Amino acid sequence: MIKVEFAAGDNRWGQYETPLKQAFAARGLEVDLRQGHSPAEVDYIIYAPGSDLQDFAPYSATKAVLNLWAGVERIIGNDTLTMPLCRMVDPGLTTAMVEWVCGHSLRYHLDIDRCLGAQNRWDPHVPPLASQRPVTVLGLGELGRACAQALSHLGFPVSGWSRTKRSVENVTCYHGTEGLKSALENAEIVVLLLPDTKATENILNAQTLAYLPKGARVLNPGRGPLIDDQALLDALDSGQVAHATLDVFRVEPLPLGHPYWTHPHVTVTPHIAAETRPFTASDVIAENIQRGEAGEDFLHLVDRQTGY
Repeated sequence: MIKVEFAAGDNRWGQYETPLKQAFAARGLEVDLRQGHSPAEVDYIIYAPGSDLQDFAPYSATKAVLNLWAGVERIIGNDTLTMPLCRMVDPGLTTAMVEWVCGHSLRYHLDIDRCLGAQNRWDPHVPPLASQRPVTVLGLGELGRACAQALSHLGFPVSGWSRTKRSVENVTCYHGTEGLKSALENAEIVVLLLPDTKATENILNAQTLAYLPKGARVLNPGRGPLIDDQALLDALDSGQVAHATLDVFRVEPLPLGHPYWTHPHVTVTPHIAAETRPFTASDVIAENIQRGEAGEDFLHLVDRQTGY
């Protein structure tokens, strides 16, 4: 019997218990899934950052910690976490992120906010075709690639940037410091989908925001620390950035009184761009446990050096 500890919080247990048991059964896995196993007997830990479990040292026989979130920045630095750590790459999460990014990109492209604000006023304003609206996606991991390709399929000329060299079909790819400038210079819409690491913190700052063409729009469904908040507010005030739609923040929930709430050129969405879906995520968890039991490499293993 495979012993699996659910350490993702009591509030998620009710959401995940049935989908996980169904996913294990579908793969023929005999699993004792519960909360409160004796640590020394646990084979796998299903985890979400913020869990009460912070000391992994007693879990001496654990083969892997399987994160329910795509982001691992809140756990990667835990010195007691010596076993393999796998991040979540959930098809449902990816689909949701593509929908959010494409929806808000089209909202900007079609100037829907302008139409909604033009009550009782005949104000014709014809947008260009998507082929005339360059978009740049910062981050070409699983989510970034999926969003870049979906935007490309809608007709947008898409550029992508990553820290290391990548190749994505129908996307002009840049990398490195000089590549970042090139990726941003023509971007009328920029989408942030990078992980939160020391190397990516404040990647949109006063200098890089100045690379954008005046009046560009910013979408951040990635991580709050990717943006220097004061630099973005200054760019919004000057008109360098026309509007920002932000789904993630350094502190969440976004505190009352934060300038983003009342800024006329900011739209706040409450971290809803992409949420892990229990049924699709459960299958990913089950597959990784099946692989672990078969002695195969885990999927989506985190590189401790890069932080993702």
